[in-house]
Amino acid sequence: MRTGIAVLTLVLAAHAAAAQTAASAIDSTPRSAWARAAVHYGKWAAAAGAVAFTALAIEQHRHSNDAWNNLLAICNSNSQLCAVGPDGRYRNYQSEYDYQLAVYYDHRARWRLIAGQASLLAAVGLFVYDLKGQSPTPHNQPVHPVKLALSPTTDGAALSLRLSF
Repeated sequence: MRTGIAVLTLVLAAHAAAAQTAASAIDSTPRSAWARAAVHYGKWAAAAGAVAFTALAIEQHRHSNDAWNNLLAICNSNSQLCAVGPDGRYRNYQSEYDYQLAVYYDHRARWRLIAGQASLLAAVGLFVYDLKGQSPTPHNQPVHPVKLALSPTTDGAALSLRLSF
């Protein structure tokens, strides 16, 4: 029994060491081009999704408010039209319809707000992940705006200044 536990412990230790070595090798390699592009463009798609879902939630909330205001107008015009039956429903068909419509659009707005917040959270995560693999200095500087060169000539030296625009 003890030898079995010792062998199992050694196997698990070897597996953990191999996993640690593999993890350090994976972390030291740069991300592939497709993963970098997916993260780069995915963060903007997630941000656009957050804006779109929030805009849709605003629209659904407006519809809910319209239905609720219609119900309030009915109830303010004649309080008998807002009488509630024993089952908890309005006795008047139009009052019940406006109430159900307000609840329906309110639920739709709620789910769109949740989707917008999830999209915003995903966008923030992708923005942070995209910054993770970058170095603090730029990789490519195609323009060197000022170049000062001193070259020897037969008469002495020539000083040249080059400005790139």
